[in-house]
Amino acid sequence: MKLIGCQFDLVWENKRANFEKVRRLLGAANPLKGALVALPEMFATGFSMNVAEIAEPRGGVTEQFLAATAREFGVAILGGVVTPGRGNQGRNEAVVFTSEGKELARYTKMHCFNPSGEGDHYEAGNQPVVFPWADFKVAPFVCYDLRFPEIFRVTAAKGAQVLAVIANWPTARLQHWMVLLQARAIENQAYVIGVNRCGNTPKLAYAGRSLIIDPRGVILAEAGEQEGILSAELDLAGLEAYRKEFAVLPDMRAEYVKADAGSRREGV
Repeated sequence: MKLIGCQFDLVWENKRANFEKVRRLLGAANPLKGALVALPEMFATGFSMNVAEIAEPRGGVTEQFLAATAREFGVAILGGVVTPGRGNQGRNEAVVFTSEGKELARYTKMHCFNPSGEGDHYEAGNQPVVFPWADFKVAPFVCYDLRFPEIFRVTAAKGAQVLAVIANWPTARLQHWMVLLQARAIENQAYVIGVNRCGNTPKLAYAGRSLIIDPRGVILAEAGEQEGILSAELDLAGLEAYRKEFAVLPDMRAEYVKADAGSRREGV
């Protein structure tokens, strides 16, 4: 499977401008049909707490764009959207559309970034998600989730082979971003893609450094600090052989990692 990340400078709360950036980047990359493309967290607006203005119902303009773009390029697309939650809160989600433009999976960020007050504006999800694409099993995560390895472990127990982290991760903690992505790959013997934004918001700077990492922790692709595409070809047979050769995952303790955690399923 071809895995592709789109790193770009999100235009603050300007959905149309961000849609155009995604189309321009993908058009220039000419992605392989059937690839899995990942966009940053809240890719259409930036990491905004202005829920009343940016939230959309399911099937809103941002999801319509994702579905249409997936069909246009013949790829699956995973991107960050904001939908209404309970009361005045929103839901910070990662949603996946197939190359036919159909919704495949939806995940709600499980850990709100409360150091910045995200939990005052967004409600947290309650379970990880695993979905199938191109013979792989993929688990999506959103930004701050990266600091909580236990939810990644649950998806590994459910068979996840690709861990996709979409983010708005600031320059101030860039080293954490890179080290934690490698750690998630190594400890779960999985491919990891971390797709970050670059550029600036009214308050923060973002250095990008999106990564694709193999199950041994080797960096396969890095986007640097500017707008651009990163990609890598994933080797399913190689991953399975490595997991068999160095059989770490079977030693997970069932009493601590439950593959059926969360009975409600949002994905496969």
